[in-house]
Amino acid sequence: MEDNRYTGNNYYYQATNSNDKVVDAKDVTIEDAAANVKAVKLSKFRRNILKAVAIAAAVGVVGGGAFSASSTLLTNALNGTTDTSSAQDASATTVSSTDTTKVDSTDTSDSTTTLDVSEVVDNVMPSIVAITVVSTEEVSNMFGQTQSYESEGAGSGIIVEQDDDYLYIVTNNHVVEGATSVSVQFCDDTSVTAQIQGTDSDSDLAIVKVSIDDIDSDTISQIKVATLGDSDELSVGDTAIAIGNALGYGQSVTTGVISALNREVTTEDETTGSSITNELIQTDAAINPGNSGGALINQNGEVIGINSSKYADTDVEGMGFAIPINDAVSIIKDIIENGSSSSDSDSEGTAYLGIAGVDVTQDIAQSYSMPEGAYISQVTSGSAADEAGLVVGEIITAIDGNEVTSFEELANYIAKYNAGDEVTLTVAYQSGDGYEEQKVSVTLGEKATTDDSQTDESEQYNQQQGQMGEDSPF
Repeated sequence: MEDNRYTGNNYYYQATNSNDKVVDAKDVTIEDAAANVKAVKLSKFRRNILKAVAIAAAVGVVGGGAFSASSTLLTNALNGTTDTSSAQDASATTVSSTDTTKVDSTDTSDSTTTLDVSEVVDNVMPSIVAITVVSTEEVSNMFGQTQSYESEGAGSGIIVEQDDDYLYIVTNNHVVEGATSVSVQFCDDTSVTAQIQGTDSDSDLAIVKVSIDDIDSDTISQIKVATLGDSDELSVGDTAIAIGNALGYGQSVTTGVISALNREVTTEDETTGSSITNELIQTDAAINPGNSGGALINQNGEVIGINSSKYADTDVEGMGFAIPINDAVSIIKDIIENGSSSSDSDSEGTAYLGIAGVDVTQDIAQSYSMPEGAYISQVTSGSAADEAGLVVGEIITAIDGNEVTSFEELANYIAKYNAGDEVTLTVAYQSGDGYEEQKVSVTLGEKATTDDSQTDESEQYNQQQGQMGEDSPF
C-alpha cells in the first residue's frame, strides 16, 4: 500500500473505497480549512473530557464538589457560554443588649464544615477565661525543717451564668483546690479578682465568681456567657474543639474528634488520696496543663464538655478527657445556688449506718446471678442498720433513689447526711433461687456513738475477712 503524500497543490492518499477522491488544495477555502481544524480539536477535547470523567468515576470522585464546579465550567465552554454569577457571603447578625451590665450569650453556627473553625472559635472565645491561682505549699528540707512558699498555677474557665451581682465561671476543682487567691483574665486581657463559690471534688468541678462591679463596661460589652450543648447527643467521630489557657501562655485552640464516650477514668484526689472514677468524653484534641477547666465545643460552638485531664505516658498519644456537660449542669447549678453540691462526698455530715461489706461488682453479679451493689457482711449491734432490721447477706442497691454499685459509693452518700436524718434504702434479699427488693427506712445514727468495743470488733472481723477486700464499717 502506498503512503499518503503531498505533491504540489494536491494531497494524495491511498483510497479505501470508491467514494474517496483527491481534493485540489486550491478548491478549499480558508473558512473550510479552519472549520475542519476546529472540528478536529473539539473532537479531541471532547474525548479527553470523557476520559477524565471515566477516571474520576473509577476512583470514586474524591473531589466531588470541585469536579461538579469544573464540569459546569466545561459545559459552558463547550456550549460557548460563560457563567458570571457569584455567591455572596451571608453576614452574621449580632444582637447586643442595651443594658451595659448584661453579658450576651455566645452565637452558634449552622456550618457543617470542620476544616475552618475560626468563626466558631471567634464566637466562643469571649466566654473563655484564663485563671491564675496562688497557693501556699509546705516543703521539708533535708534537716526536717518545714518551709512555706507561694506557688502559682494556671487553668481555664467558662462563663456559664450571670445574675445581678456576679458572673459565674465553671472550672475544675483541681485548678482552685488549696488556692489562697484566684484571679480571672477575660478575652480583652483585663484581670479581676475572683472568689471561690464552691467545689465538688467527686466530679472535679468548681465555680468561681466575679463581682459585676469589678468589671469595667468595655469588658462587659466584649465577654459572653457560653451556650451549652447536649453531650448525650454526641457520636464517636464528631468534631471536637478544645479551648484553654495551655501552659499558662494564654488562650489557644486545638482540634480533633470525639474518640470515645463514657470512658471510665480513675483519678486520685491529691488532698485526701482517695480515688474517684467518673465517666468522661475521650478526645484526641490536645489537652495540656492549663487547659483544665476550659471548653470542649462542637462545630456549632456549643460547650459539650469541660476539659479535665489527659493520659500522660511516653507510649500514649492523643488521649484527653472532658467532663460531659450534661453531667456537670446539675452540679454547677447546685454550687451556684447553695455554695456546694449535694453529690460532693467532701461535704461530710455526722451520720453513721453501722455496717461493713464488700462490693458486688458487675462480674460477680453476672457469675452468681446477684444484683450489683453493697453486700452487707457485718451489722454493728445497736446501730441504725441493726435497728432498721438490716441483716448480713442483704445487698443495698440504692439510697434515696440514687443507684449504689459499690460499698464506697454507699459510704460517700451516707457521709453527706447528719445523725437523725432518715434515708430510704433499696435492699435486695435472697428469695428462693433469686433476689427480691424492698424499701427500708433508716434513721441514721451518730458516729460518736460507736464505742471502742465496736471498733475492736470491726477491726477483728476485717482481719478475718481481709482477703475478701471488705470495706470498713460506717
